[in-house]
Amino acid sequence: MKILKYTALLLLAIITFSCSSDDDAAPEIPVDETIGLKKIQEISNDGHTIELYAKKDSLVQGYNHITLRIKDKKDGTYIKDAKLEWTPIMHMNMMSHSCPKSDIKKVLDKQTLYAGDIIFQMAQNETEYWDLTFKYTINNIVYTAKDKIKVPASKKQTVSSFTGSDGARYVMAYIEPETPKVAQNDMTVGIYKMQDMMTFPAVNNFKIKIDPRMPSMGNHGSPNNVDLTQSETNGFYKGKLSLTMTGYWKINLQLLNTANDVLKGETVTAENTASSLYFEIEF
Repeated sequence: MKILKYTALLLLAIITFSCSSDDDAAPEIPVDETIGLKKIQEISNDGHTIELYAKKDSLVQGYNHITLRIKDKKDGTYIKDAKLEWTPIMHMNMMSHSCPKSDIKKVLDKQTLYAGDIIFQMAQNETEYWDLTFKYTINNIVYTAKDKIKVPASKKQTVSSFTGSDGARYVMAYIEPETPKVAQNDMTVGIYKMQDMMTFPAVNNFKIKIDPRMPSMGNHGSPNNVDLTQSETNGFYKGKLSLTMTGYWKINLQLLNTANDVLKGETVTAENTASSLYFEIEF
């Protein structure tokens, strides 16, 4: 009987200690899923704040990969299940237009983060500006939020808007390498066609010829470049960009359609030192 009594007392002590430890345990601290990202802006309405993040300090003229999350103003929590759409609009003096953009999708393995791409083909100025409208659904309720956004001009040309020889209007954007190296770099470019002032679908099955040159070094080129092609419908165009030294490079481009007709850009020769279609990098 004494053994049973002592066993019962020991079990009671263990249970009491366990409960006390659980009660005294520190509350769980939510993981910050935005580590490594920089907040660039907030867009709010009465009930929510949409936080915009990127790897850079601000949006840029050209390609932007934007990460976002929605904060509930009432309790400070972040929404884990929402469906979002966005519409960027450039307000010019005589007209308004949108730009190429992707759908917004939930970030893989994240609870509160969503992400997508926007390509701003032009920068803001003193009288013309961009705004960004969100339409989003939470628990079957639809909300909207809208505000001006800052899109300063890029120092180098990383986006080009032009009319092709077929009469269509295109937007091409440099995406990668984000950090060029003296090596054979993976190169990525997006191509979009202006269907109307608000619609810019991706272009499929075209080809981009590249010819990187260093104008300050006798306009020399580089070996082992691989022209850019598309591996999946509506996807980016990928190839290889060879950079043999640091400095300023002009990446001369030619855009070819499915019939291999050149829609924009010229071959670089001794007489023609640059294409009219190009990107610029310096590292």
